[in-house]
Amino acid sequence: MIIEETDEIILSEENGRVFIEIKNNSFNLKKFDQMTRKYARLRISNFMALKKAVDKKSLEQIEIGSWIDSVELEISPDKMQALVTIYESQSYIQEHTQEIQTIIRKLLADHQIIYGQVPIDFQKVMTGKPYIVATGLHPKKGADAQITYLQQAEKKPEIKEDGKADYFDMNFLVEIKEGSWLGEKIPPRKGIDGINIFGQEIAASMGEDLPLKYDPQTAYEVEEVGKTVLRSKTNGVIGEVNGALTVQKHLVIDGDVGLETGNLKFDGSIQVKGTVMPGYSIVASGDISIEAKDGVNAAELIKSTEGDVFIKGGIFGKDVTKVEAFRNIFIKHANECSLEAKENVHIGLYSLGSTVFGNEIILDERKGKIIGGKAIAINSITTAYSGNNLERKTELIVQGIDRKILTENAKIKAEELMKLQNESTKLNATVSQLQQFKDTMSKEQIAVYEQTKQKYNVLQANMKDLDIEIQRILKMLRQTTDYFINITKEASPGTIIQISNKSSLLTKSTKGKFKLENGELNV
Repeated sequence: MIIEETDEIILSEENGRVFIEIKNNSFNLKKFDQMTRKYARLRISNFMALKKAVDKKSLEQIEIGSWIDSVELEISPDKMQALVTIYESQSYIQEHTQEIQTIIRKLLADHQIIYGQVPIDFQKVMTGKPYIVATGLHPKKGADAQITYLQQAEKKPEIKEDGKADYFDMNFLVEIKEGSWLGEKIPPRKGIDGINIFGQEIAASMGEDLPLKYDPQTAYEVEEVGKTVLRSKTNGVIGEVNGALTVQKHLVIDGDVGLETGNLKFDGSIQVKGTVMPGYSIVASGDISIEAKDGVNAAELIKSTEGDVFIKGGIFGKDVTKVEAFRNIFIKHANECSLEAKENVHIGLYSLGSTVFGNEIILDERKGKIIGGKAIAINSITTAYSGNNLERKTELIVQGIDRKILTENAKIKAEELMKLQNESTKLNATVSQLQQFKDTMSKEQIAVYEQTKQKYNVLQANMKDLDIEIQRILKMLRQTTDYFINITKEASPGTIIQISNKSSLLTKSTKGKFKLENGELNV
């Protein structure tokens, strides 16, 4: 087929191959480009051959490219879409619309495309631009598993007004009975199937499954009417360890901790409905709640190794009482005592002559007072007042963190944890081997077995403590570095404001949010 013939060239096609013959020495590439722009079906695939033919004015037929189909069909790799591209001039398309439509229908039929056909608006069709002629229905992923847990008590202190009385009130513990509902999981759902352009069904994927996170020693799963329900194995109080829900042992003291009870040490939570008498101590792994309205007077030590401490009535410590919490301390007032929390310290009314340490130290912004003593925080201190009219020395210190040192500490502890894990694996294997022969062991061999098992248990406890400490450091590293001391009402003379290594002794009353600006205190 002759595509075009002039005095200068012959452009012809044979079986889809395009050839050129040069008839005149005046012909050049610029003329070729101008001449062939009207042929949308022409594809030059061998430019070097074309250039050589033009330069040498070859009288022979030289193959330079191909003559593509008037309409090309393209199918997406996922079989969800078919596109056609029309390689004809705009005028040709408008004059031969019916013919092109017939070609498209035949292409679809030849390729067995039967679903989702889309009509083309030929009034807007552009030469060489692809247009969708069929589209499949994409499958819709199923809903993910839905998990709901029993909510723990919201440990959020409030100062309430009740006539003339102010009090610090919290629902600190959520008591659980054996078999109680702790949570549930609705399983992931199947999605809606799709269909491709060939009419083939595409299976929808299931939603993501999610695990119920809980301590298997204190809770269990049971299937109930299309969902998995989490229930308690025992009585206790709701708690959380390393992100997993647990039911902690719960000791209730109906009266005071004193002569009748002695010092208390308990693996779980302790609820004291009375007070802790002078000179007595409580140490518990879980939360500690002391609910007497009169608070605590000169008790020796109140310590939670894994949880929070709540003292409803505050403390008159007489420079004896020390309170420590792995997480938070919630207290109405602190009078001549020491408070130390690895997370935050919430004080309702005042801190008088006390040493307080925490990540954040928070007093009521309307009436909270820090008078005398030291308040040392990692991130921030918030109070309404500091110091008093007698200019009592009151130190407010925000230390900040050294990220480099903390990162290195986390790395060292992680390496130590890995060593303990390896040692634990070996000990566990030894215990398992010895367990098989326990019935035939001598007294000496049983003693060795028990010692090995005890060593394994101690190792497990140490690993748990290390992991908790690593998580605590990582949490600190994730926190923002906006260190500040916020005194909303009045900071009296005698107050020392210190952030990092910058400090200032106030000589006149002021208030505000104090922080470092350009390396200096904005006091």
